[in-house]
Amino acid sequence: MSRYVFKLPDLGEGTVSAEIVGWRVKPGDTVAEDDVVVEVMTEKAAVELPAPVGGRVVSTTGVAGDTVPVGAELIVLETDAGAPSVAGAAQPATAPPAVAAVATPAASPGNGAGAAHLAAARAGRVATSPAVRRRAHEAGVDLRQVAGSGPNGRIVPQDLDSYVAQRAAPTPLRSASRPLPVAGRSAAARPATEEIKVIGLRRLIAQRMSDAKRNIPHFAYVEELDVSELESLRRHLNSKPPAGGAPLTYLPLLAMALIRVLRDFPQCNAHYDAERGVLLRYAAVHLGVATQTPDGLKVPVVHDAQDLTLWQLAAEIRRVSEAARTNKAKREELGGSTITVTSLGKLGGIASTPIINAPEVAIIGVNRALERPMVVEGAIAIRRMMNLSSSFDHRFVDGYDAAAMIQALKECLEHPATIFMPI
Repeated sequence: MSRYVFKLPDLGEGTVSAEIVGWRVKPGDTVAEDDVVVEVMTEKAAVELPAPVGGRVVSTTGVAGDTVPVGAELIVLETDAGAPSVAGAAQPATAPPAVAAVATPAASPGNGAGAAHLAAARAGRVATSPAVRRRAHEAGVDLRQVAGSGPNGRIVPQDLDSYVAQRAAPTPLRSASRPLPVAGRSAAARPATEEIKVIGLRRLIAQRMSDAKRNIPHFAYVEELDVSELESLRRHLNSKPPAGGAPLTYLPLLAMALIRVLRDFPQCNAHYDAERGVLLRYAAVHLGVATQTPDGLKVPVVHDAQDLTLWQLAAEIRRVSEAARTNKAKREELGGSTITVTSLGKLGGIASTPIINAPEVAIIGVNRALERPMVVEGAIAIRRMMNLSSSFDHRFVDGYDAAAMIQALKECLEHPATIFMPI
């Protein structure tokens, strides 16, 4: 027998260290070559590291939340005598790590008596996302027992949910002689607090939000819009969608209006490079779309949004948002935005104070649209009203310019024909 020391490999793009998100193995476990042994998080992405050789786990270094440098020892494996020893093993001698960029699945099939056959059929690595692997590990689920409904048998979150729900199906009813639980007994047994370590993507989100709020003086501006005409246009367009087109929401219409307005307010479509002390104004609009995912908030990007038609823009917003939610987004689709829009949909509330997605200098928030009685030309009328809640970096966008931009955006949205007029 010999020992193989697996060290943290160079993950590229200038990475010098990575945070341990979670171990998939523990000392004493036996792993096969290419089995995922640990998930780490860099500043760019979540990465699953496979075992370079098969063997028994002797030891692991670090726990979830620890940051380890490139080249540091991660795991020691006891291998067969024919495998390369620690002295002769070249590092990194690993299979390429699986990367999930910082990723409506089909309905899950039943997970029943065929599970054993399914496990036998899956001799190789199970295809799924790091988030699903982490949830399965925490729930004590062997993913080889779960039927995947995604492309090429990939396991999506709903598949795991279905499997866990079936496994936790209620047992047969108690006999009349067995006493029922006493009310309040289970609640009393629960701990008063629960500690949840902030690691991985959630730690990265917390860090970036804190940096943005601490370093950027936010100027907030809220304006009320009458979107009655916009709603009428949206309904009309949705009655005659192009082949394969999904129904339009307000978001692509807002994006089209924003692209038009930014031509007159280029200081809002910009990055601030703090290291160089330079403000970079962009001619192209690379639209960030704040998206809630099972792993936390991500901002996928529609690059060169100004070159797209309304229906193309709507399709691209849906595509990148879904890719972010399912951990299928490419790295380039999660970076490079020049301005961000954020919407809570039906949870939009009356107003919000969105945090700027640094290094950008502006973010536009969409609140809920509601029908309300309004005074129109001296008479009471029912109109569909919605608020825009925006934040600007007050170092580079004066309050007057911020207000003027939102007023121009309001005029476009309240008279939506102007969105499509040539400039």
